[in-house]
Amino acid sequence: MPRPIPDSAIPQHTDDLANGKLMFNAGGCMSCHKPGPDLKDVDAGLPAGGTPLKTPIGTFYPPNLTPDRETGIGAWTDAQFVNAMQRGLAPGGFHLIPAFPYTSYASMKMTDVLDIRAYLATLTPVHAPQKAADIPAAFILRRGIGLWKWIGLDTAEFQLDPAQSESWNRGAYLVNGPGHCQECHTPRTLFMTRDTSKAFAGGPHPEGTGRVPSLRGLIGRGKFKDAADLASALEYGETMGYDGLSSGGMGDVQTNLSKLPESDLRAIAEYLVTLK
Repeated sequence: MPRPIPDSAIPQHTDDLANGKLMFNAGGCMSCHKPGPDLKDVDAGLPAGGTPLKTPIGTFYPPNLTPDRETGIGAWTDAQFVNAMQRGLAPGGFHLIPAFPYTSYASMKMTDVLDIRAYLATLTPVHAPQKAADIPAAFILRRGIGLWKWIGLDTAEFQLDPAQSESWNRGAYLVNGPGHCQECHTPRTLFMTRDTSKAFAGGPHPEGTGRVPSLRGLIGRGKFKDAADLASALEYGETMGYDGLSSGGMGDVQTNLSKLPESDLRAIAEYLVTLK
């Protein structure tokens, strides 16, 4: 059965719209929730959803994140939004399939999640009904996810490493929480949980073809000269001659990361270059 976060656990919080926008970009929300082919007249910068997301089990159509009350999230409560982001539960109480990376968002600070909701509420509403996913036996699969969550969903909040710098910890948080980099760059076990013993070691591409490269040893393998070089790659991508940042989905990731403050890009790079 679903195990939602109760309304009473949602903290009193003053919204920080700037932080919400930053977390929205760090999470790459537009990569999956951009307007689909049926929404040609909709601003391409609005997360109206509908663009097909192919996975090994079928095709999903990510939903509308604009504040439209009928087809978007305008009528959602804070608790419903937090439960979707951090427990993989839809407002109706059913389990969301973890093509939506709530397994990473679960480690985020709840206040950051609430800031994302506050930022989304400032966007222009778009009427865009959700399309049903093209997957077999969706009902049975969702029930099975309820069982899978017992081993596949770690709800512990990110913990700072006191032995590391403030910048390193910021990078670790952005990479492992909102950035959800492990969802693609960490291989899976037989039970489709992340194989933490091989974190960031690369693995099969989640869309079913090709492989996602390792993020370990980026300097030792000659991918980048140092953390500053990696930060520049994240900011400028292939427009500045950095290789491999426009393929396999990394083009969208790099575009989203380029919107972050330089201090956050340096923090991400500082953390990533320590992965041996």
